[in-house]
Amino acid sequence: MIALLLGANGVAAAATHAPTSHRSVVRRSATSGPGAKNLIVTPAVRKSLLDADAKAHSYPVADYRGLAPGETYYAFDEQNDRYYAAAGLVANSRSLGAQVSTQDDGGFNLFYRSKNSSTWKVFDDGLGGAEGSTCPIVIPLAVRQVWNWTMHPCYPNTPS
Repeated sequence: MIALLLGANGVAAAATHAPTSHRSVVRRSATSGPGAKNLIVTPAVRKSLLDADAKAHSYPVADYRGLAPGETYYAFDEQNDRYYAAAGLVANSRSLGAQVSTQDDGGFNLFYRSKNSSTWKVFDDGLGGAEGSTCPIVIPLAVRQVWNWTMHPCYPNTPS
């Protein structure tokens, strides 16, 4: 028997009950759309995004508190063998330079890297959701679908 469970992180998990024993195996599967898989942001991924973002802004990682809660996305696009991510960066209050660097177009960033690389390319996109703004990169449709980005090609949905 297979039952689907929805975890606290919104990711479906399939619990398979073996008919000959009382053991159950839980398999976590990423939400997937056509050609893309939504992935869990592990601590290692979070660190790699923060490191890349800090470097792109030319500040040490210590000048940032981390990634903005609820604003971090991560997926793999099978169509082009790339990982994509998006995240808001939170500056440390002790660093005026980092605070300034995260304002406006530095406040939200888009990332991609090839399947065979560990190096993220970072693009400032704090204005991506603003009317009349242009995207520094367009996140592929399949990735936007698994992230539920239905309103903008390079920015999460924003409440009206």
